Amino acid sequence: MVTARIAAVAAALLLLPAAAADAKPAPATVMTRNLYLGADLGPGTRAASLQELVNAAGQILNQVDANNFPARAKGLAKEILSAKPDLVGLQEAALWRTEPCDQNPLPPKATTVRYDYMTSLLAQLNKGKALYRVAVVKPEFDFEVWANTDGNEATAGPGCPMGSEINGRLTMRDAILVRKGVKASTARSGTFKTLLRVKPAGVNIDVTRGWTALDATVRGHKFHFVNTHLEAFDNNPTTNPTNTGKDVGNGQIRAAQAKELIAKGGPARSKLPVILVGDLNSDVRTEVRKGDSLAYRALLKAKFVERSTSKHGCCLNADVISESGGASRKDFTHRVDHVMTNALKKVKLVRSSITGGTPFGGWWDSDHQGLVSTLRLR
Repeated sequence: MVTARIAAVAAALLLLPAAAADAKPAPATVMTRNLYLGADLGPGTRAASLQELVNAAGQILNQVDANNFPARAKGLAKEILSAKPDLVGLQEAALWRTEPCDQNPLPPKATTVRYDYMTSLLAQLNKGKALYRVAVVKPEFDFEVWANTDGNEATAGPGCPMGSEINGRLTMRDAILVRKGVKASTARSGTFKTLLRVKPAGVNIDVTRGWTALDATVRGHKFHFVNTHLEAFDNNPTTNPTNTGKDVGNGQIRAAQAKELIAKGGPARSKLPVILVGDLNSDVRTEVRKGDSLAYRALLKAKFVERSTSKHGCCLNADVISESGGASRKDFTHRVDHVMTNALKKVKLVRSSITGGTPFGGWWDSDHQGLVSTLRLR
């Protein structure tokens, strides 16, 4: 009888290391990556007349061509494949389409794909291996207009107005990529209630921005993952028009959007630990203009904390972000991209790094650097 009891106790002790190993917290690696839509939209949003808007559209479309996303996609894919993130939050996953300029551009209806950033990136990532998939995508700002691509207002395509040669359409998108083996559920997306209102050629256009979210299970640990891109252009000190008809100060639109994320019932509220990634266009330590920190401070107040070690990562200051285009590492002077979490006792930062710090194949991958964090979940 005694021998039997000793054997039973010994067997139980032998099981303890295995049980402890099973209970060991498992790491999850996440990434936030702004792909850069390929052009500065400022000339279009500031256009005072329809002719200025058509001219600006031509400049923008030419700049997108010059910034060669098919080449940049190779570097972006290398970043992701090297870091092996379980989830990737993408911002500015642009879809550029065209149609003949004898067509009315409103409402947007062009269908001929010029550049599909997500399709190009996935083609480079997977190459027959199916390593990553799109779990959720959120179409956002969607606008089409005639484009004067040769800069000559006196010449145009047949039946086309204002010197245009083609119609250009931009659909902005944010998305979440999930690595093979990661379980994702309850994927959803939404649009912020508070939006910037721009007035190109005197026409009111609301700049749609939003978020994507899902529940993920990585190595047996479940968490809630949110990806977002907060407003970038509410940077006038006093007069940033909103879709409510009210003008607000610098950073106040993106702050309102951040508060929507963390409000009761918002996408960054969950019973699970929440990992929030994205281009927040906000930071405390590297604030460029007074008010830039408002969105980030709202998240800090809601008990979110930084889970990365990057200090800078934004933004290249050149029309063409090739090695010969004048962009310089010195342009990375401030921070807008972040990885943040709540549930402080359940999530620990293991390590963090930046990606895209050097050109690849003659091109910078984006005007931002990427940000990767490995987190230990309990």
